[in-house]
Amino acid sequence: MKNYLLIDFGSTNTKLTAVDVEKDEIIGTSKHFTTVSEDIRIGYNNALKELFAKCGELKFEKIIACSSAAGGLKMAAIGLVEELTVEAAKRACYGAGGKVDLVFSHYITKAEVEKIKDKKIDIVLLAGGIDGGNSDCVIHNANMLGKGNIKVPIVYAGNKSCQDDIKEIFDKYELDGYICDNIMPQLNVLNIESAKDAIRKIFLNNIIVAKGIKKVEDEIDGVVLPTPYAVLKASELLSKGYLHEKGLGDIVLVDIGGATTDVYSMGSGSPKRSDVILKGLAEPYAKRTVEGDLGMRYSAEGVIKALSEEQIKLYQERGIDLVQEAQFRFEHVDMIPHNAHDEEVDREFGEICTDIAISRHDGKMEAIYTPMGMLYYQIGKDLTDVSYIIGTGGVIINDHDPRKILEKLCYDIRKPLELRPKNPKYMLDKNYILSAMGLLSLYYPEVALKIMKKNMKLI
Repeated sequence: MKNYLLIDFGSTNTKLTAVDVEKDEIIGTSKHFTTVSEDIRIGYNNALKELFAKCGELKFEKIIACSSAAGGLKMAAIGLVEELTVEAAKRACYGAGGKVDLVFSHYITKAEVEKIKDKKIDIVLLAGGIDGGNSDCVIHNANMLGKGNIKVPIVYAGNKSCQDDIKEIFDKYELDGYICDNIMPQLNVLNIESAKDAIRKIFLNNIIVAKGIKKVEDEIDGVVLPTPYAVLKASELLSKGYLHEKGLGDIVLVDIGGATTDVYSMGSGSPKRSDVILKGLAEPYAKRTVEGDLGMRYSAEGVIKALSEEQIKLYQERGIDLVQEAQFRFEHVDMIPHNAHDEEVDREFGEICTDIAISRHDGKMEAIYTPMGMLYYQIGKDLTDVSYIIGTGGVIINDHDPRKILEKLCYDIRKPLELRPKNPKYMLDKNYILSAMGLLSLYYPEVALKIMKKNMKLI
């Protein structure tokens, strides 16, 4: 028997999944409130005791973890033009498992540099200019980061022609700098793998130490990935398949957590009609967006800010004071619904998070008039033919009717130009195994895929 223990140190809960890789089976799962503010080992050991109480004492060949505890990987993306290099920088951050808390374009200011410090950003991604293109802006921005005494790692992934100048600036100001390939070497051409790799290495080498997660590595083999990147890997594997094990095809996954709402889409998302022209940056097959202002607990008050006064009043007419409920959830992040009212309010928050998050993630159509008649621009991914929508996160998993929340991802007649899924099937990651399977896929991708297909439940 070859057992692996897979751990997800989340912002709210530490989740454990024990797997028998020879039988392609989950032995058991458990969770406990994450104790990152005290000692992360406390929550881990409590979850381990619960697992052993369910399954008996287990021996593990390998114990590996991913983490989004203590706010996850907070990043600042700096680029030249917001629609191009800034967007490319954001995609690199999201693809590496980060959460983009700050976005700056053009020539940054002293005040913007101070925001990086105030927000306690973990990594700065500095981009700008195609290879051989604009150089003044990125050199100015690097100098501003140096003069501002930015101490966190800075990943430079801009104009290749400026790499020597940027390295000199890093050395001059003794910055913790990393030089990567340009994320946009040519106009509208993305090349984000080098930057993603650098961000992941920084996460492993630096961030887990700063967040106190390093303490637990005496008891495990290592924290090897940011949690969102583990989920991204699992989702892509589930979509594409591996060797002789087929995948599910195009999927959309929503993960509503206490601090963020993450949306993942797997598929080309290319135009489905001949009268549609793709506009803007090419979309990746595996796309992730994260909304740091949309969450069930830590970010509950951000949900209110995303609504209009009229929308809030409509909820009040139904007897739900969303403002008061959001404040209570923000102040009691470990709250669990204990009655029908609490569950209804949580469902409403979940539906709002899902609806707004998919609007920020999906593609849009834009009608244009030409001498040849009406044509359409497609900006972003077309998700209309997605086969499956998969839900995870406490509010979805614990609701007695989770389909109501997941249906908010689908086509809405009030938003006809959004390319949302039209006729998907619905599934649940009932046991929170996606991050675990992303970890397992590093060693046994086919086993991870088989386990996901067995454990994703149709609803």
